[in-house]
Amino acid sequence: MILLLDIGNTHTHLGLADEHGVQKQANLKTALWATDTASAPLRRFVGQATIEGVALCSVVPAVTGKAIAFAKQEFAIAALELTPRTLTGVGINYPQPKRIGPDRLANAVALRHHFGAPSVAVAFGTALAFDVVDRHGDYVGGIIAPGLAAMTDYLHDKTALLPRITIRETSSVIGKSTREAMLIGAVHGYRGLVRELIMELKRELKCRHLPVVATGGYAELMASKLPEITAVEPNLTLEGLRLVWLSNNLATIPASRRIHTA
Repeated sequence: MILLLDIGNTHTHLGLADEHGVQKQANLKTALWATDTASAPLRRFVGQATIEGVALCSVVPAVTGKAIAFAKQEFAIAALELTPRTLTGVGINYPQPKRIGPDRLANAVALRHHFGAPSVAVAFGTALAFDVVDRHGDYVGGIIAPGLAAMTDYLHDKTALLPRITIRETSSVIGKSTREAMLIGAVHGYRGLVRELIMELKRELKCRHLPVVATGGYAELMASKLPEITAVEPNLTLEGLRLVWLSNNLATIPASRRIHTA
């Protein structure tokens, strides 16, 4: 099995994968790495699985080294860190490749492999991030906007009377309470933001039928009434990591078990 680590600002998304796909997924708080308490939940997640490889992408540099050290100490494995240098399966057409978030590169790899080119990923996480693969199969950039929870939390933190809310679907677009009004602004308003950005991307890419794949915590909720989103893939980033590891380690995989990765 391959241990996959997608290290984000809030959560580290864990995956166990084989040549067929991601077979198991869980999350742990990224803050646990700082207190050196991530090892125990990681061991519980792995369980009795035999780890043949470790692949990671990280947007938290202070944690990256700890994760690499964990792989070395726990499994005697040199972890594959996804960077522009180790990237496979998609090209890069971007002025400063080193500044691209590695999770965004992982999304692009999975996009290109499973949905072709051009295609777009929309990640509903701490930030709202669009990642774009053009018709040549290159990662060309994207869009970043405030995340849904970040937006609603900001309203609560910066005002005296607006409460903290739990994001959910609403049945009306006229709020009968402060909470309902905030939910409508968040959920319906956010869909309007996503819809408009997808329309602009279609114009920019000159593509009427554009595969748009949602991932992240609010992907299913937001996609449920956005026909512009063509698929929801909760493990898109982990899948990209899996494909990159396989591509970088083809020599270690028996020919009968190999898959096409580009």
